[in-house]
Amino acid sequence: MPPITAQTIGISLDIRGCPNKCRHCYLGFGTNRAMSDADLRWMASQFRSYIETADTPIKSLDISSTLREPDFSDEYRHLYELEKELSRGNPVRYELLSIWRLAHDKDYTAWAKSVGPQTCQITFFGTEKTTDWFYRRKGAFKDALTATERLLEVGMKPRWQLVLTKKLIPEIDELLRLIERLRLRERVQELGSEFQLFMHTPNPLQEGRKIEHLRPTLEEVTWLPEEILEPSRRHLGTQTLWQTEGELYKSIIESEQPLITPSQVWFFVTNNWDVFSNAGTLEPWWKLGNLKNDSVETILRRFENDEILGLQILLHYPQRKLAEEYGDPHSNKIYGGRTDLIDLYHGQHCEKIWRSRTRA
Repeated sequence: MPPITAQTIGISLDIRGCPNKCRHCYLGFGTNRAMSDADLRWMASQFRSYIETADTPIKSLDISSTLREPDFSDEYRHLYELEKELSRGNPVRYELLSIWRLAHDKDYTAWAKSVGPQTCQITFFGTEKTTDWFYRRKGAFKDALTATERLLEVGMKPRWQLVLTKKLIPEIDELLRLIERLRLRERVQELGSEFQLFMHTPNPLQEGRKIEHLRPTLEEVTWLPEEILEPSRRHLGTQTLWQTEGELYKSIIESEQPLITPSQVWFFVTNNWDVFSNAGTLEPWWKLGNLKNDSVETILRRFENDEILGLQILLHYPQRKLAEEYGDPHSNKIYGGRTDLIDLYHGQHCEKIWRSRTRA
């Protein structure tokens, strides 16, 4: 990776875990072993000691107690204040909340609105049986509907994200009818905004690579209604929602393009102190070290000098060779863009190398 030049980096600790084991999740799923305030403080102190003593452009930190599900800990209010104390300013909040907590904690929604965001994204994979199957949790679909209602009750805006797989296709019409029955467009309009609905194909990272058999072909999506296609194009800012693997394969073979690196560097710390970055997943070939065994200086050096397999392949192995080894020039499976396909080939290649090394 290029040397870190940003004055602020982010550090996330998986302090509580996640209620779900989603089949598309790029972070996979680990144990939900709870960590403590002292753990978060210690993690922050390790990075702070480094930036205070090292010759580095990094001057400040954004500290998060969330790696997977935001606010899943019962101590979410306290943790927010602790993040504020340990960070450069107010904690970073994205348009994601704990859907589980929205459905199960009646006091959470008003608090979430008070600290932001004002919009919350909720993910559906189909109707009830399908959505529960993807979340690997019975009741996930009902929780998503309850969360939608509770957001609206306090004047927050729900945004529905649909993940396009073979399982979603026959159920899209029922979801669109559900939106009409719930009057989501009208109710969000009453809040002075427009109900946001969009759909995209899954990114084939970590868990997502295991559901490639559910990826639709171009022929299977030709009849999808404009009622979902038009808002998806608008939300994603593109007129082309997907291309076939064959089309993207040709593009990769003919032209090497630079990869887009994250706009802000974040380091992810799991509950066993393994450290990863937002350049990749939590698969073993992305591991930068362990905070109990390796110094922050060592971890950052491995990141900047591409000393781990995931970065070596990502940045130094030609995209064309990945396509030639793992691609199918005749495939009509659809992907959101060439980056998704590179992610798939990259993961397949790293997994192959990793397995050969661990067997040796």
